[in-house]
Amino acid sequence: MVGSGDKDTVGRLGREVIDALKRRFVGRDEVVDLIALAVVAGEHLFLHGPPGTAKSALIRRFATAVQGRYFEYLLTRFSEPNEVFGPIDLVRLREGTVATVTAGMLPEAEFVFLDELFNANSAILNNLLSVLNERVYRRGAEVHRLPVLSVFAASNHLAEDQALRALFDRFLIRCHVEDLRREAMPRLLTAGWELEAAGADASSVTAADLRELGGRVAEVDLSSILDRYADAVLKVRDLGIAMSDRRAVKVLKLVAASAVLCGRSTAGPTDLWVLRYVWDREEQIAPLAGLVAGLLEPHAGEPDAHPLAATPTRVDGEEVARQVDAAEAEAKDGKASLAAVARLRERVADLADRAAWVPDEAARAHLLGRTEQLLRRLG
Repeated sequence: MVGSGDKDTVGRLGREVIDALKRRFVGRDEVVDLIALAVVAGEHLFLHGPPGTAKSALIRRFATAVQGRYFEYLLTRFSEPNEVFGPIDLVRLREGTVATVTAGMLPEAEFVFLDELFNANSAILNNLLSVLNERVYRRGAEVHRLPVLSVFAASNHLAEDQALRALFDRFLIRCHVEDLRREAMPRLLTAGWELEAAGADASSVTAADLRELGGRVAEVDLSSILDRYADAVLKVRDLGIAMSDRRAVKVLKLVAASAVLCGRSTAGPTDLWVLRYVWDREEQIAPLAGLVAGLLEPHAGEPDAHPLAATPTRVDGEEVARQVDAAEAEAKDGKASLAAVARLRERVADLADRAAWVPDEAARAHLLGRTEQLLRRLG
């Protein structure tokens, strides 16, 4: 059960860590909320997007705020296991014992960030899989039980190789992170400059507190949403998203963690917002968002809902259609500059976001299809 002590921890986590990071990092509320979800659920988060979108800075600041041990590494095709897991202890090797020096390396971290994940080569791939699956690192007869709460990873492309697809599958939560829109630039520059000068935010929340909250996930009552969730899983599969039975069960941890983060011991329909982040390919993001919007819309405004379950003001489908018509007409201009094309693509991406919240299911699917085709045409 989520008791009064847990609610106090949730409250402090929200005020002192989550809200503080949202104030400092403009336009990154979604990522901050997903970091907290991943840590409480004990699952891993993959961030897909270009460099320079504050992915590592967010995770580092979150870890610092909760006094968590942090490890970060940029993977290349030539990265060696020693660089991530630690070198062999040469003193003990001379004594005939193979031991790893893990101080400051991944095996001692509670928060791990691996940049350019899909550069992982075969030399470290199997080790990463055991870290993600079992929270264990093995070297010879050595077995290290890892204290890691969550592994976070980033890449500006998705995995194509089958071995790397297996690695990607271990990241239950996937979030697409883009550069901020033009209108957010003044706020970004102001907040970014302040961030450069500011020290790390401290909080009364610790990594141990988060671990304790994570222990409450298994105690959440899911009975009232299981039928609704089962139906949603089938609809997700109908979109062509590979959601195996094993994965469907694991996503229930995210549903339960959403409830815990809201101070509840019972999951509700609004906790199904987590399904928005189970996509496999970029083109699935908008249709999946539309599906989840349909699940959440009847429960808009319910108390104690997670912030990411919020539904925006009702979107006018006809107005979105008119704007898509205009964008399609502009896209036919073969003489447009690269800057004009980039601006148009940004507008269409915004239209796709709005289309996902059109109430009528048929209209929503039609508009999402049109915006998806237009985004492909614009490159």
